[in-house]
Amino acid sequence: MSRLQLALNVNDIEESIAFYSRLFGTGPAKVRPGYANFAIAEPPLKLVLLENPGQGGSLNHLGIEVPDTGTVNAVQARLTGTGLDSVDKRDTTCCYARQDKFWVEGVPDGAAWEVYTVLGDSQTFYDHDHSGPECCGADASEGDARHSAEAGAPAAKCC
Repeated sequence: MSRLQLALNVNDIEESIAFYSRLFGTGPAKVRPGYANFAIAEPPLKLVLLENPGQGGSLNHLGIEVPDTGTVNAVQARLTGTGLDSVDKRDTTCCYARQDKFWVEGVPDGAAWEVYTVLGDSQTFYDHDHSGPECCGADASEGDARHSAEAGAPAAKCC
């Protein structure tokens, strides 16, 4: 079986273990001082947490692509049931795709997580009238400068 591995720096290993256990609905496969890994079946993922105080949350964002909007809804309902909040971004354009998605709130260390499905392709990074809070973790004030549809190129830090 092949799976993607993501190694994340975290500030607090215990807080991060608790969060990611709720996010993925499973506990870690291995825990050592300053280290944990998760062997997640769905989606296929090897998640590695490395405690490096002061370095946590150094990624732009992470995402889980699912096959359809029904799955986006089901995942969001499951996470809500565990006490995790989310922000809906339905029928939105981000990263050159029209998407139904939500962003998970309260993530330790500030790493942004989205759960999304692609509804279709887009020729622009954002909606033409982008004024929403975020796409790939950027807020509108910095996003329009960093992800200008006219420039046609996203910032290196996103997507």
